[in-house]
Amino acid sequence: MLDALTLVTGVAALLLALWCGWAAFRDQPTKDWHFIGMAVVLLLALVQLVIGVVALARGDKPDQGTTIFVAYLLGAFACIPAAGFMSLAERTRWGSVTAAAGGIVLAVLEVRLYDIWGG
Repeated sequence: MLDALTLVTGVAALLLALWCGWAAFRDQPTKDWHFIGMAVVLLLALVQLVIGVVALARGDKPDQGTTIFVAYLLGAFACIPAAGFMSLAERTRWGSVTAAAGGIVLAVLEVRLYDIWGG
């Protein structure tokens, strides 16, 4: 796995969380710009998913097991879309809170992925 990509994805997720948290603080729902930010973070998670699967296919093994690694990879990839859809369902400030929570969860998943791989 690429440590730099894990770091960039985690930082981007935290920036998204701050941005959506600021919108929630200002009593605003998620807007189109927030969803564009979510798409960028999702693209980073997709690249990480592909790189992780390719590394496994090449024979590289995570320190803490392949099954748990794949589960965390899939969870990291699904985190932002799930938060985005939930924020669409709640078109108040709580939608922004949900999107911010999704960014925080993704950042934590990135730290865990780093640990699982053997960082």
